[in-house]
Amino acid sequence: MTPTLILASQSPFRRMLMENAGLSFDAIAADIDERVIEAGLASRSPSPSEVALHLAEAKASDVARRHPGHLVIGSDQTLSLDDRVFHKPGDLREAKEHLRAMSGRTHALNSAIVLSVGGKTEWRHVSTAWLTMRSLSDAFIERYLARVGDKALSSVGAYQLEGEGIQLFEKIEGDYFTIIGLPLLPLLAQLREMGAIDA
Repeated sequence: MTPTLILASQSPFRRMLMENAGLSFDAIAADIDERVIEAGLASRSPSPSEVALHLAEAKASDVARRHPGHLVIGSDQTLSLDDRVFHKPGDLREAKEHLRAMSGRTHALNSAIVLSVGGKTEWRHVSTAWLTMRSLSDAFIERYLARVGDKALSSVGAYQLEGEGIQLFEKIEGDYFTIIGLPLLPLLAQLREMGAIDA
């Protein structure tokens, strides 16, 4: 019998991607503290990709332990600029600081996926996209944030490419699904290989 799929996330963007792909699944948020997990990794100096994988695995394992027999998809994304890893801005002041730091520079979005059954990891994957932001004046950043408002606080980079955030960029290298936060093509390939969806 094909296991029920669970997305260990309440992200509307990830849910939309899976729904648009025709997948049948439940969405259940993981009960983890991401900052505590990251603090525990700090002594090992993990790469941003490794941080994303650890967080995705923690989400998948948490939900899979509570729902044995289900195939759980955990996903997480980090944004890195040189050695700095960014988190979702807490307020518009912090969103402005993020955008000023990324202005005129190239940052990476590292999107990880983990599949877990019964708390045991069955598959791990990470994809990276590179985004070059055009040089932004402080005045433009202020106007942009005034227009998008609190939506800027819902993503790690303070932008949504599927919305007005596309105006911040001059070059994008990478998969659209990776940028949104769920590398869908490798996920679908793995689900087919595991017999979890129609091949």
